[in-house]
Amino acid sequence: MESLLKEYEALSSKGNLAKSTEDVQRVMDLLSEARNNIASNPSGASITLAKLQNPIRQSFENVNGDLKEVYRGLGNYSKALEKKFKDKPLPTTDYDALSSQHALIDRAISMHFLREGQFAVASTFFSELSQSCTPGLATPANPSQSPPREIKIDSLNSEELRQQFARMYYILGELRTKKNLLPAISWARDNSGTLEARGSNLEFELGRLQFIWLFMNGPGGCDQSGMEESHRRALEYARREFGRFQDRYLREIQQLMGAMAFGTNLECSPYRQIFMNDGAWEELATSFTREFCSLLGLSADSPLYIASTAGAIALPTLLKLQTIMKEKRTEWTTQHELPVEIPLPPSYQFHSIFVCPVSKEQTTDRNPPMMMPCGHVIAQESLQRLSKNSRFKCPYCPGESHPREAKKVFL
Repeated sequence: MESLLKEYEALSSKGNLAKSTEDVQRVMDLLSEARNNIASNPSGASITLAKLQNPIRQSFENVNGDLKEVYRGLGNYSKALEKKFKDKPLPTTDYDALSSQHALIDRAISMHFLREGQFAVASTFFSELSQSCTPGLATPANPSQSPPREIKIDSLNSEELRQQFARMYYILGELRTKKNLLPAISWARDNSGTLEARGSNLEFELGRLQFIWLFMNGPGGCDQSGMEESHRRALEYARREFGRFQDRYLREIQQLMGAMAFGTNLECSPYRQIFMNDGAWEELATSFTREFCSLLGLSADSPLYIASTAGAIALPTLLKLQTIMKEKRTEWTTQHELPVEIPLPPSYQFHSIFVCPVSKEQTTDRNPPMMMPCGHVIAQESLQRLSKNSRFKCPYCPGESHPREAKKVFL
């Protein structure tokens, strides 16, 4: 990356068009001046144009010289990019898991537009998708008639869902740009029962950050009397709002109250990390987005974004796999699982995966993991193959059991 960064810095310093712009402006000034001279003295037009030739020629040479530096920098930077990121073909396979899942792809795209707040784009997408899915509509692949395509996104193309996301973005805008927590607190209060049933602490976190904001940046000033007014308002807020949170968050409330004793010297107090956390607002915004989407039955992140990012992470491994398979003249025979492990980050691991130690195959809904009385787990097909519907010995310990004694394991 050092060579690429070096060429980028060279392009940034030499590849700007400031000098070229100055030279072009100089040519325009010379032409404007000559035009004014000819307009005021038409008889001297030939002399004016003769005097103009050399300055104009020199200016054009300067412009061309400036552009050469720009082109040279762009060329070197392009070569560095091609050298670092070599063009490789995408991995190909005869089996495409999503080739027949148009409805899922349409839903993912639609949901992505809505989740990003692109309501106008989502509306256009719905409209064009409905037109392309009209029965009897001719297409280039089938000029006569194309079969109707099942959309299954009627629930997305609804005013209620758009209003929900519009409200979410309004609350996030108030929280992030204006440091206004009141809309978020109001929403959490309206959904208090559902949030509490989920074990969420969002409502208290909003109240705690509101207390901290009142304590640190309330309507009072920076002088002594202003600070006292801010502390008084924060205390009134705590007395009014924190009473119903005492059963679950008594220790956190005690910390907030204890910090009031260090009101003039919080930087040296044990509560410094609570009151001087620069990332608290963004963390709370992320938590609010997650809970808001959860109440709508959706994940916190866009499925389209997650799938695209996971695919980009897996691409180098799949390219290497394709090269090895081509060299060894082997084929990818398993359709529902990858032949290699893809090192995805923890945030992209949504469920556990179990590989049967006997068959070395990943379990599925049709072939779930089964736990024997001894505690060892194998796949259902391995269990049936070993037992043959009679008592059998565990392949990993001396314990014996019957297939009906095995229990299905839910991951």
